[in-house]
Amino acid sequence: MRGTENREFENRVRHATTTAKPKTPVGSPVARHGNGPDPHDLRAALEDAVATPTPSPSRKRQRIVYQDRFIPNREGVDLQASFSLLPSTPTKPPKRTPQGELHFQKNEQANNTFTHLLRSELFHNEIPQADPPLFNTRNSAASARIDPVGNRTPPITATNTNAPSTPSKNLFTYMSPKTGTTKSRHGPNMDTRSEIYSLSPVRYDSQKMLLSPRKQPRAVSKVPYKVLDAPELADDFYLNLVDWGSTNILGVGLGSCVYMWNSNSGKVTKLCDLGTEDSVTSVSWIQRGSHVSIGTNKGYVQIWDARECRRLRTMTGHTARVGALAWNDHILTSGSRDRAIYHRDVRAPDQYIAKLTGHKQEVCGLKWNCEDGQLASGGNDNKLFVWDRLTQQPLYKFSEHTAAVKAIAWSPHQHGTLASGGGTADRKIRFWNTLTGQPINEIDTGSQVCNLAWSKNSNEIVSTHGFSENQIVVWKYPSMSQVATLTGHTYRVLYLAMSPDGQVIVTGAGDETLRFWNCFAKSKNEGRISTAFDPLSQIR
Repeated sequence: MRGTENREFENRVRHATTTAKPKTPVGSPVARHGNGPDPHDLRAALEDAVATPTPSPSRKRQRIVYQDRFIPNREGVDLQASFSLLPSTPTKPPKRTPQGELHFQKNEQANNTFTHLLRSELFHNEIPQADPPLFNTRNSAASARIDPVGNRTPPITATNTNAPSTPSKNLFTYMSPKTGTTKSRHGPNMDTRSEIYSLSPVRYDSQKMLLSPRKQPRAVSKVPYKVLDAPELADDFYLNLVDWGSTNILGVGLGSCVYMWNSNSGKVTKLCDLGTEDSVTSVSWIQRGSHVSIGTNKGYVQIWDARECRRLRTMTGHTARVGALAWNDHILTSGSRDRAIYHRDVRAPDQYIAKLTGHKQEVCGLKWNCEDGQLASGGNDNKLFVWDRLTQQPLYKFSEHTAAVKAIAWSPHQHGTLASGGGTADRKIRFWNTLTGQPINEIDTGSQVCNLAWSKNSNEIVSTHGFSENQIVVWKYPSMSQVATLTGHTYRVLYLAMSPDGQVIVTGAGDETLRFWNCFAKSKNEGRISTAFDPLSQIR
């Protein structure tokens, strides 16, 4: 073995002497000694043979570890420099989605159409359709007796009242439909409306629904067509200072005075002045529009002849301000801060004929339902009471509101339907069935509800709001979808009244302005409106 190693070493030395280049530059003064190998070359070859081999200066390829998801490696990347090198061409702004009321109405209509189409395509007439709620309680009993076959689920038996009801037919039917594919006695079915010849992915009934004309959403002007100054219009949530009579005359309480504005002629008449020691806290017209009642800060109730501008009577009984008044023919009802409600027969000499007690704080809302003889009262104690005619005990007590209940309105379209609105801490509009004493629906408006009024021409309701939007909202009932949102007042919209024809509303606020809005469509029976609305026609 040793001889083999010596022989290998000699071969390396011989190879080094023949191939190695001289390390001294050309023309170096160091001279070679004879013809033998250079000692420097021998030393280099010896060190190369003895020393261990060094690794290659080239970088080894790193091992790539693959994972189940991609994680970018940004090491060595200058993000700031890359961002600076981006092209400076301006990008197109994103397309803005319209947010108007018409846009929401079209979306709602499209969603309803899609729901009906999907129900028709999936189930056809194999399952009962969902019946809409019976909001018209006038015919609720008759509607319950009329039960078309196939439109309702089987009744629940008395033995199993907790078991859920099931449809009368199977949910899924694994067979070809029998209608529209029957064959004639003389050959195949040649009906072009049959599904086997249809090129549409939906049924013929669905095609008719999609091609039927759609009702266009109603546009409401966002700008009031008239603005009147109302100096000294109080910014007090508990007062009711604006009312529109049936003779088209608007009554407004400003400070200690009451003014009448004739909508036909635009003439303003000063009705009365209570002096410096008293002020107006409520105004209300009788249904006929010939007389107006006024509540004062001292607790008096005055009745004035609007045509003669003459005071007819002053009634007492209250010990604090009268903030709410409501007429039911010859019965005048007043609510006060003294928490009492008085029924007054203006034909009788007595100051009042009945006293109602129940509210624990100021009574700020009163509305009569003249058709049913029911009275609704709201107070600062967050309570809503319903009284039956002149009885002294409330028929229903509703305590779901969490703030003062001033906004009250009876529906002229649904029998026994009452709407009420809560103050800042509540912000909800609630609907009640006063025939059964049950709640119907509720919606959170997001701001203080100051007033409510039903449209006389359509099944819609308008609400005015305070903190924090100061807006006027028109709602579609019973879906409670917003038809329009009107803004312009800079203070709480505390007062609301509707014109006799039901087309115009007037709103008042602490900014001392009265704004007139065209909110509702014309009545179908507009040509039949009585001439009693025109005060000039009553002059003989």
